[in-house]
Amino acid sequence: MQHMDWDDIRFYLAVARHGSIRAASQNLGVNPSTVSRRVDAYEKKIGVRLFERLPTGYLLTKIGQDMMDSAELIENEIASLDRRVIGRDAELNGKLRVTLPGPLATHLLMQDFADFEKEYPGINIELHSSFDVMNLSKREADVAIRITDDPAENLIGKVVGAMSFSTYAARHYLNQHDYKSNPTSLHWIQHRKSIEDNEWLANSRYAKNPVRHVIGDPALMFEAAQAGMGMAKLPCFMGDSSPVLERIDNIEKTACGSIWLLSHKDLRSTARVRVFVEFMSEAFKQHQALLSGNAVTNAQNVWQARTHIA
Repeated sequence: MQHMDWDDIRFYLAVARHGSIRAASQNLGVNPSTVSRRVDAYEKKIGVRLFERLPTGYLLTKIGQDMMDSAELIENEIASLDRRVIGRDAELNGKLRVTLPGPLATHLLMQDFADFEKEYPGINIELHSSFDVMNLSKREADVAIRITDDPAENLIGKVVGAMSFSTYAARHYLNQHDYKSNPTSLHWIQHRKSIEDNEWLANSRYAKNPVRHVIGDPALMFEAAQAGMGMAKLPCFMGDSSPVLERIDNIEKTACGSIWLLSHKDLRSTARVRVFVEFMSEAFKQHQALLSGNAVTNAQNVWQARTHIA
């Protein structure tokens, strides 16, 4: 058997984990044909068949399964070496991968990212929109901005704020319904059919109102509410910033968790990670009133303040 090559193992692991060439190619950021060609060439190189090619996808053979533990150990060691080397980087240049929920970027932080790049022109921010915890151990991201009360133990970071939700609807939608005398005339735009949302809805003042739309993306929920498709539970930094939306009956806000700036412990001394965390910590201080829902309760006033309209 010929010597192992990490690049070959990387392609093998992606297909083994995702079970298909297409899914593996998306994970690796290459063409499906490249993945297929690399896997075929790797099997020929080592002289064993790692996958059964089935109509439903790629299934590991017995030998392919036996390789997984060793391949993942190699992957972890290489990732650890990568972090330790990068962690000693004292230069304020290079790529900085940042993962965060999309709405935080589009509705709150994008100008802060632009200001950061102006102050540190050698650092190039690569943004990944995700609500999932990307694997910082494998450097899928260098910094994660996450809303959580229980960050992973292998990460270090700091709480930079707290976020709240409230109930919003477009003014023109509310004007079309006599909801004061007939509260159930309003209907919900729900984020997703989850336990957390169902519990929140059950405790709402409008718990008996029907759910008419289920939308999985908060940014799309925001647009749907602005368009008058119903009322929605939205982050205060989105709802209070809209010139169209208002909190229904001034319903109280609900805290939903702390905002963390997280990185892997091996990257704590990396210059570009350190300056980014410091910069964004200050930015979050400026946004805290809006995040917590304490800025103002009149959405039009928020909009005027943010757009400098007297």
